[in-house]
Amino acid sequence: MTAAETSLKNFQTDIDKWMAENVPKNPGFLLPLTFLEVGTEQQLDFLREWQHKLWSAGFLGMHWPTEYGGQGADPAYQGIVDKALSAHNAPIIFNTIGLNWTGPLLLDVGTEEDRARYIKNILTGEEIWCQGFSEPDHGSDLGNVQTRAVRDGDEYVVNGSKVWTTLGNYADHMILLARTDTSTARKYDGLSFFLAPMKVDGVEARPIRKVTGEFGFNETFFTDARIPASCLLGDEGGGWRMAMKTLEYERGVVAGQASAHMSQSITLEDLMESMHDFERDGAPILEDAMIRDELVKFAIEAKANSISDRRAAIPALNTDYPFGIALSNKYRHTEYARRLKMMGAHVQGAQGALFMDDDQSYKGGFWQRAYFANFGTTIGGGTTQIQANIIGEHVLGLPKS
Repeated sequence: MTAAETSLKNFQTDIDKWMAENVPKNPGFLLPLTFLEVGTEQQLDFLREWQHKLWSAGFLGMHWPTEYGGQGADPAYQGIVDKALSAHNAPIIFNTIGLNWTGPLLLDVGTEEDRARYIKNILTGEEIWCQGFSEPDHGSDLGNVQTRAVRDGDEYVVNGSKVWTTLGNYADHMILLARTDTSTARKYDGLSFFLAPMKVDGVEARPIRKVTGEFGFNETFFTDARIPASCLLGDEGGGWRMAMKTLEYERGVVAGQASAHMSQSITLEDLMESMHDFERDGAPILEDAMIRDELVKFAIEAKANSISDRRAAIPALNTDYPFGIALSNKYRHTEYARRLKMMGAHVQGAQGALFMDDDQSYKGGFWQRAYFANFGTTIGGGTTQIQANIIGEHVLGLPKS
């Protein structure tokens, strides 16, 4: 074993011990399953404190530069921390858009002033970030962004609206895609990218109630909102390139994220454990041949996903379809999770129709809540259908029609 491997193994032992001693216990109120459902001040305060504790211990943004609050370590260390967070069923790390979209983008293309201004506060959770890409009536079609930003001296005046703004009602900043030029021949050329403040006059975030009854998404309105011209990231009109780079982080195509622990881990083992509580025709449901067949399919798919993820990190194994596995990452994992959670509700039979607020629901409607909440992950960052198009066109070379 090399010195580096020994160091990683020792770190794994240390992090497991730290997690066992420090992962907070049940706070006595419902915690979000993913970063898409932080809907109360109580949840926000709890998760902000947890994120700060992780960062203070040196376990967040471990491979980010030390001058901005990271540890400057090999990315493998963050991977070990993330696995430990899942294994210990730790609360999510809530400031995901800052940690996993904005932070890597600023480290990649931001100015030194941008990095010094924003990155440490992203890691500590002192400043919350949201994303202003999607708009009503245009969904994932970012090329049709209609929100306008018009230069007026040292400011831009913003008008329009965004939708599915996760954490928008709590956020301090938004990565905002807005149209600064309506005269370009290509719709992608008139867009600009801003690190926009949210707590200014003319910005209003209205929470959207989800099918689970929880909140987290918002619709955000801009009415003559003035933001400093210094918020522009990159060149005016160069927003499309910035947006595409951001989506590479969001979709897991490019590494650099501060932590992957943005949702509670719900596994095949969790599903099988729940199945011990159910029967079909008087026999344990796990003895049902069709159920067993479905479980085997899930096990094979989970193993294939795991192997594909490892393969994606080895360029020599990706010469046939470069970036093909990475581009399929979001599609594969979110759809697998959706079907797994649907199975958890399905095996309950009629009881699966009961929800969180029903006293007779199984485990407080855990599987039903998880299933419905999962739709946010199959839509955010580009829907499953969009992802399938990207893979078909850019990986397999299929025609658009």
